[in-house]
Amino acid sequence: MPIAVQSQAAPRNALDILLTKQRAAQLRDGVPSAAIRIERLNRCIGLLVANRGQIEAALNADFGARSSRATAFTDIASSIGPLKHARGHVARWMRSERRSTTPRILGLLGAKAEIRYQPKGVVGVISPWNFPVNLTFAPLAGVLAAGNRAMIKPSEATPATSELLKKMFASAFDEEEIAVVTGGVEVGQAFASLAFDHLIFTGATSIGRQVMRAAAENLVPVTLELGGKSPVVIGRSAELKTAAARIMNGKTLNAGQICLAPDYVLAPAGQIGGFVEAAKSAVGHMFPKIRDNPDYTAVVSDRHYARLAGYVDDARAKGAEIVEINPAGEDLRQQPYRRMAPTLILNPTDNMKVMQEEIFGPLLPVKSYSNIDEAIDYINAHDRPLGLYYFGTDDDERDRVLNRTTSGGVTVNDVVMHVAQEELPFGGIGPAGIGAYHGYDGFREFSHRKSVFHQMKKDIAPLRMLRPPYGAGLKRYLASQIKR
Repeated sequence: MPIAVQSQAAPRNALDILLTKQRAAQLRDGVPSAAIRIERLNRCIGLLVANRGQIEAALNADFGARSSRATAFTDIASSIGPLKHARGHVARWMRSERRSTTPRILGLLGAKAEIRYQPKGVVGVISPWNFPVNLTFAPLAGVLAAGNRAMIKPSEATPATSELLKKMFASAFDEEEIAVVTGGVEVGQAFASLAFDHLIFTGATSIGRQVMRAAAENLVPVTLELGGKSPVVIGRSAELKTAAARIMNGKTLNAGQICLAPDYVLAPAGQIGGFVEAAKSAVGHMFPKIRDNPDYTAVVSDRHYARLAGYVDDARAKGAEIVEINPAGEDLRQQPYRRMAPTLILNPTDNMKVMQEEIFGPLLPVKSYSNIDEAIDYINAHDRPLGLYYFGTDDDERDRVLNRTTSGGVTVNDVVMHVAQEELPFGGIGPAGIGAYHGYDGFREFSHRKSVFHQMKKDIAPLRMLRPPYGAGLKRYLASQIKR
């Protein structure tokens, strides 16, 4: 009988029963073969292909207005890619990894050292509202490739999509393999407190702290994909037109509701005006109109719209210059949805809310610097970000920025795109996150790397000397080791 977990009453008992059921199934069936893992990955791919139209419609309903083509790219195709990558590599990833013995002579005499990759068991997945399909399926690529089972808690902020995910997985997976739990904040809190074998959470840093605190009660290992204020450094050698086009594309994709969206720009003094004009041109080319443009996504909720509008009002009141990029000059105040024009905030100061909190919307502060060290110092004076972006052709300057700053990842001469590289680990550092996944690194993240040492079978003298009574052989060995 499927376990229904849909109320707001934090049904901890039902969640515990479901977790126990999955863990018992994992123990009963043992470590899944490569064929079983590939078959599960294929089922996920099939769900995405078969439900494309429903996914696009659900996300459009949840956001009020969301480009179907953007959804197809960011939530569907970008989920199928990681699943296919895992499918094509999982058999090789599963092989044990040989390591050298210590001392090496043991290996010559027949001893062996290896790492065996073992499923952790049941992995909890808490996915967010901004890319609710992709940030459910992309982690599953690593979770399933590693041989685990999964319980998924999608966001209550996108209810249509969450219900669709529940139906999709129920149609293709027994709940002993993958189960989706829907519900509000109380259900989410109960879910985060379960004794999973691993828990991955994607969302805000403030909620990540709560999730980590709840997981700590059961010593559950966590992967936290959080966020922060990802800076863009425009070097003096950058071609402004190209840089602005790529930056504004990243800032307007999903209306900037991306954990890796460029959060503020550091540009050389004297080039702010050029960047503003290039940004206006880029937005005008991508979005000649905004109000009824099917390619332009709305802000997800009234609460988030009010938050973003408050950032703009606060910055204006504190002296910033506000540049709204509205190519057709449309009145966006009264519209059926919550589309907000891309807005540049020039000369921001650190006492403005827009410079203190992750923006998660189509607002972009632009700040000047006099030399590259000033830009580096500004970045280092704040929390380490999830992403950092550098534009320019000066290799020495680029390396100076990359070597003297610390971020989860970097894209050079573009924004966001490092997340699309399956051969690169994706994750943050400090307030931007803990752990990393994608590709082989995702397989490793969701596997237990078990160290195994095989001692030589014959009980030869070098082994016997390690047992009492200690004699001359051990004395000689210690003399050979305890020295500079």
